[in-house]
Amino acid sequence: MTELMQAALTAAERGWRVFPVTPDDKTPAVRAWEQRATTDPDRIRRCWSAGPFNIGLATGPSGLVVVDLDRLKDDELAAPWECCVHGGEVLAELERRAGIAPVRTYTVTTWSGGAHLYYRHPDQAEQMRNTAKKLGPLIDTRAHGGYILAAGSVVNGRPYRAGAERPVADLPEWLAVALAPAPLPEQAPVTVTLGADRAGRYVSAAIDAQLGHLAQAAKGGRNAALYASAVALGQLAAGGAVKAQDVEGLLTQAAYQIGLRPAETARTIASGLRAGAHRPRTVAA
Repeated sequence: MTELMQAALTAAERGWRVFPVTPDDKTPAVRAWEQRATTDPDRIRRCWSAGPFNIGLATGPSGLVVVDLDRLKDDELAAPWECCVHGGEVLAELERRAGIAPVRTYTVTTWSGGAHLYYRHPDQAEQMRNTAKKLGPLIDTRAHGGYILAAGSVVNGRPYRAGAERPVADLPEWLAVALAPAPLPEQAPVTVTLGADRAGRYVSAAIDAQLGHLAQAAKGGRNAALYASAVALGQLAAGGAVKAQDVEGLLTQAAYQIGLRPAETARTIASGLRAGAHRPRTVAA
């Protein structure tokens, strides 16, 4: 337990937001893990004092894009990758074809013999998402909406180990281009009709306040801000002051405007509305 706590604190010292994961497994031990991931050493000590949790690392809030290189497990790959047995070989071939030199960066070897390559998310780029085999077979990526297990975690009795001590490199430009998100879907304007009485004015002001809070959210905290707004407006919806579908439409529109992606947006709003429904708020007429 002490080693896992220290590993969690070490990750947090690097500015990476961590959360507890089921011991000897890869399943989050808490709900809303992305919103609850933290670098606060006191919270980390309290959490890891309660059990030998693995260390989840929320890649998006940590400002990371992690390239996950897997090992071939069963069948052979189809041409032109039939000679590859590791995602590292696929990545090397992609770099060779493009005439690009490999960029050395902080790397963690996984329990199964794979590897996680850590890169800094470009500051000015649109938020990148998780991908599966978009670059090639045996290669996934984790960014906003994703997580990995940090060094020190253990799965099936085998540890995740950090390699040679290197700083985290900037995401290479060719990877940034390849992993750029698809354009957001068209979003029809959402309008909500509220009464002109005191209750209607109160609800309108509450909606405006939450949408303003979301519009001002900083990169790395936008998904957390969306969740908080969904909880707050979900309380009003549960109390009957506004329709839940209207809240969902307004928050979805606002989330797209600040660059959040459809899958993440839908999950976060649904989670926030469920949480808000447990504490309904009524508005006096």
